Amino acid sequence: VQLVQSGAELRNPGASVKVSCKASGYTFTSYYIDWVRQAPGQGLESMGRIVPADGGTKYAQKFQGRVTFTADTSTSTAYVELTSLRSEDTAVYYCTRRGSGNAGDYWGQGTQVTVSS
Repeated sequence: VQLVQSGAELRNPGASVKVSCKASGYTFTSYYIDWVRQAPGQGLESMGRIVPADGGTKYAQKFQGRVTFTADTSTSTAYVELTSLRSEDTAVYYCTRRGSGNAGDYWGQGTQVTVSS
């Protein structure tokens, strides 16, 4: 099982960013994908999840209206898009496969998103 994320991104405040997470080694539609982030010096923060099988999403309240999760089953790739970026969004973003214990059992390598003017 592998989750491979896209590379680091640098954005200006107010811009948008889209991070990808390509899954392999398992049936993509059989597991939820969770997105979490970790800002400098902070703990992990859950952003929500997507059900690749039907595209169903659940977003953490903090990100409602600014975040969109999508999943392309033809390429086994999940995406997170975050809009109206601000400096506080600077963080490493991770995708995780939600395993049978309702926790991430496989993680992507992380994508650094830096928001700076």
